[in-house]
Amino acid sequence: MAVRRGHIRYLKVCEVQNQGNDRDSHKGGSSVKQEVYDMPNGYEDHMGDEPSDAKTNLIINYLPQNMSQEELRSLFSSIGEVESAKLIRDKMAGHSLGYGFVNYVNPSDAERAINTLNGLRLQSKTIKVSYARPSSDSIKDANLYISGLPKTMTQKDVEDMFTQYGHIINSRVLVDQASGLSRGVAFIRFDKRSEAEEAIKDLNGSKPAGASEPITVKFAANPNQTKNSQLISQLYHTQSRRFGGPVHHQAQRFRFSPMSVDHMSGASGMNVSGSSSSGWCIFIYNLGQDADEGILWQMFGPFGAVTNVKVIRDFNTNKCKGFGFVTMTNYEEAAMAIASLNGYRMGDRVLQVSFKTSKSHK
Repeated sequence: MAVRRGHIRYLKVCEVQNQGNDRDSHKGGSSVKQEVYDMPNGYEDHMGDEPSDAKTNLIINYLPQNMSQEELRSLFSSIGEVESAKLIRDKMAGHSLGYGFVNYVNPSDAERAINTLNGLRLQSKTIKVSYARPSSDSIKDANLYISGLPKTMTQKDVEDMFTQYGHIINSRVLVDQASGLSRGVAFIRFDKRSEAEEAIKDLNGSKPAGASEPITVKFAANPNQTKNSQLISQLYHTQSRRFGGPVHHQAQRFRFSPMSVDHMSGASGMNVSGSSSSGWCIFIYNLGQDADEGILWQMFGPFGAVTNVKVIRDFNTNKCKGFGFVTMTNYEEAAMAIASLNGYRMGDRVLQVSFKTSKSHK
């Protein structure tokens, strides 16, 4: 659908790119990939009490940090009549969290918006436009964590194995950044929890073709569950063992406690599991002296919406002190970033990446 002339001024700073390497970039064609995502907790506080149809309400991820709510409305009004538009901001600091919601009057306009604007390049971001849906008990906690998969198994192979149990919303196979090979770990999100339960019942402990041992299929860690910190620790230590001594030996040398810099920007307000009102805080250790915020944006941006990055610098030299913080809005995306980047080799350094906790290194 052609963009209305009345809104072309904003689009001058944008470019549509069908980049295969860009995360979630939209491929050409007339078909619409109808993905749906749970609305975050507290979404009702942002949008008011107006009812919204699931086929008119969209969630937009990976928005530029400096994009305003009016620009968001203007961009999506170029497709059709917008009933409401909301850019989600940090309630305390007021800055954009990098995502928003747009509700159209007509479902056909919402579909055209996905087909036209999903994958649009805005500044350094490639936005993701998809259907949103209100949260309910039947669709909560439908995300699975699968480990022990054959390294040769592709994302399509994993989906083929699980699709018989229900509608798959999205999937992800974790890939080693250095070799490009599968790590044998995947995430599958079903439309309903009951579908995920059936998959666990049938596939947990099974041995797919090419596997040397039975696979593990279980519910992924839920940030609202009390056992969350234990599951995060399990995920972290599993990846740490893969890279062994160098990471821990370097950490012992400095004996750094993330909580000792809570007074610094971007590092406050976190609880034991790394959660804050603005998202999930990730601690990155063993950065080089020349590391800057741009490097962290480039590293973590492909995994999901990043709201804030902070490199901790020496007051006198302004050089990186070896660590920094990244805040991401989505728990699962943050967990996948950690699983992929913990142990990542940057030059002659091996990075240590984990959720920020209140526990000191001893």
